[in-house]
Amino acid sequence: MSREPGPIGPLGVAMIGYAFMGKAHSHAWRNVASFFDVPAFEQKVLVGRDAAAVSDAAAKYGWSETASDWRAVMDRDDIHIVDICAPGWLHAEIAIAALEAGKHVLLEKPLANTLAEAEAITAAAKAARSRGVQSMVGFNYRRVPALALAKELIDADRLGTVRQVRAAYLQDWLADESAPMTWRLAKDTAGSGALGDIASHAIDQVLFLLGDQVTEVAGRLHTFVNQRPGPEGLEEVTVDDAAWATLTLASGAVASVEASRVATGRKNSLQLEVYGDKGALRFDLENLTELQFLDATAPAREQGFRRIVVTEPDHPYMDGWWPQGHIIGWEHTFTHEIRDFLLAVDSGTEPSPSFEDGLEVQRILAAVEESAAAKSSTISLTPATRTAATTEGA
Repeated sequence: MSREPGPIGPLGVAMIGYAFMGKAHSHAWRNVASFFDVPAFEQKVLVGRDAAAVSDAAAKYGWSETASDWRAVMDRDDIHIVDICAPGWLHAEIAIAALEAGKHVLLEKPLANTLAEAEAITAAAKAARSRGVQSMVGFNYRRVPALALAKELIDADRLGTVRQVRAAYLQDWLADESAPMTWRLAKDTAGSGALGDIASHAIDQVLFLLGDQVTEVAGRLHTFVNQRPGPEGLEEVTVDDAAWATLTLASGAVASVEASRVATGRKNSLQLEVYGDKGALRFDLENLTELQFLDATAPAREQGFRRIVVTEPDHPYMDGWWPQGHIIGWEHTFTHEIRDFLLAVDSGTEPSPSFEDGLEVQRILAAVEESAAAKSSTISLTPATRTAATTEGA
């Protein structure tokens, strides 16, 4: 059901999924109104298949009631928002049902496990938008204050013409060959490995920061550990451990993207480097509140990367938190995401990133897979029908 701007009572929220992402989103729902001015809402229902486990999670995370079947919340008049934190193979069915039921939808990235599913979800979102129903894909790193500041600097031409981007998302939780098999390592449940899981974040940052479109893709995928221990012995790993891609952008810039879940010593390192003819930027998620900026218009004797600690009240999102100099963390990106989504729903404006933006990332992921399968083939992408929207900082 669509929501008209203005006070008509609290927005009822149902969240589907209570594991890793469900915990992160619940933390955001529980805290967002304590720090930001947002429309009234209620954490109504937490949904999960294991009734006992979801009941325990709801008590911890602040949800009023639980359900073991997501379909139970779709016809409820007191549910206005559905937050989908379920695994990717469930995204299409749940998101389309929620949109058709008139619920505003926040959907964790990537949009789906396949391009066809992503296209179906996006079509449903477009149809629902015409009825005032909003939708947003959860690329939470757009809400890192330092990256939002980086976009502001790029948009203000502080870097000039961007020529080159390096994006690497590196983790090591699968570096140990004895790490157990999980649903994230099977193609039928995860869709892909490091590619969809974390390279999607890196690709979205390239599109977000540059406001550009990818025209050509060359990619490679590799699985270093082909079997993992499961409940009944060794099981086949059917997704990639690492991914590489070269992206050509419509502006003429070139981006290199790397993702790995076997990069020993890297815990959660999203590294971004942007090089223009007037300046450059560097960022590492493991130093989330810092942005490195080089002004190449200064005299050569004065040039060098300088460290910006992104904690000032006039930095994106930071006016809701602590006095300057007091850092925030990874979990705050979800609070910012929920804040922006609630404001968009309340005002009747389209939130960002849209499902169309998520579809663009999915098209690139599919092209990387196609290129990798063809071994050294470059895949051309047709121009997108929708320009990626920018995120408004606080």
